[in-house]
Amino acid sequence: MILLPDDFCNQMRSQFSEAEYTEFMNSMNEACPVSIRLNPLKQIQTDCKFQGEPIPWCKDGIYLSERPSFTMDPLFHAGAYYVQEASSMFISYLCNWIKQQGEWDMPINALDLCAAPGGKSTLLYSELPEQSLLITNEIMPKRAQILRENMHKWTMGVTKDINVYVTNNKSEDFKKAGKDLFDFILCDAPCSGEGMFRKDSKAIEDWSLSNVNMCQERQRDIVTAIWPTLKDGGYMIYSTCTYNFKEDEDNVRWIAEELGADIIDVEVPADWGVSDSPFFHFYPHKAKGEGFFCALLRKHGDNSHARNKAIDKAINKNLKVLNIENKFEPPYIDVDSNTALRYLHGEALNMPAETPRGLITITYQGLPLGQVKNIGNRANNLYPKEWRIRKQI
Repeated sequence: MILLPDDFCNQMRSQFSEAEYTEFMNSMNEACPVSIRLNPLKQIQTDCKFQGEPIPWCKDGIYLSERPSFTMDPLFHAGAYYVQEASSMFISYLCNWIKQQGEWDMPINALDLCAAPGGKSTLLYSELPEQSLLITNEIMPKRAQILRENMHKWTMGVTKDINVYVTNNKSEDFKKAGKDLFDFILCDAPCSGEGMFRKDSKAIEDWSLSNVNMCQERQRDIVTAIWPTLKDGGYMIYSTCTYNFKEDEDNVRWIAEELGADIIDVEVPADWGVSDSPFFHFYPHKAKGEGFFCALLRKHGDNSHARNKAIDKAINKNLKVLNIENKFEPPYIDVDSNTALRYLHGEALNMPAETPRGLITITYQGLPLGQVKNIGNRANNLYPKEWRIRKQI
């Protein structure tokens, strides 16, 4: 049984009836569900691999009955799927609601502001219209490198026409690139992490009411800094992985009142267990997931939907961009699971005798993993050292 801070318990008791508070506290001692989201642009190779309960708010999401060794699955490294908490996949449902309004019937500019490790960015890549631009940003340098890796793996070998930038910047840095840049911003704000309590004891140790208050102020500062870059009429999804009203409902109302936005109602089926619109809470005693919260806002004014193509030049001039490579050239050599794992471990490989010398793309079940340089007697491994499997194969 996990021990939770008294102040946290009192906070949650104030948000629920006594009966529901008991249900909530009991759920905090239940096991966390395991879920993945398939890459719809690579889904053919994974259709028969994973069997499980579908996640109702995300067509590509699956609950697994147990947690396999993802590290030892070459398809994981090939970006065929992403291991993602189920509740956060609700972003897919909101994106599709926006599409249904006819808002994304042409290319748009989108920003995932606090993006690492990349679950929501890979989801946005799958949902955005062709020829859109996606900036996926992370302020912490080490986490930005993880974001770059995950975006690389999700997009490599994919022909979808979306221009992706991975950036390592503060929210205020984006104002240097100009105003009215984005049709859509996802702000998954740094928070007190209450939704992580079931799987991260450090989150419990770090929690306090003073930290909740500090997070609320920091979240408002982040949104205030990025707000001028959102076009009039543009959408923002504000989200956290926490339960308290200060960081959630109160902040959304503050954004609407102080910065100028409408809080959008989106109908959600009652049997999903999500709290009533427009404030979407995923409480573990109601929905099969963790403590995710989100709301959809629309900035006051009219959006012309005219794609600002000059944004590419502004990005490269004003932001720190981390390049990703998602295209590999033939020849391709498809390998078995054991050889794929050896490659991902960083080992040199032996190619078939007829393999030409030079750069070769290694694939697994038709999906690219990376490259080797074939010099005849062996093929030198070019898989990035920082991405390699550390476990013994």
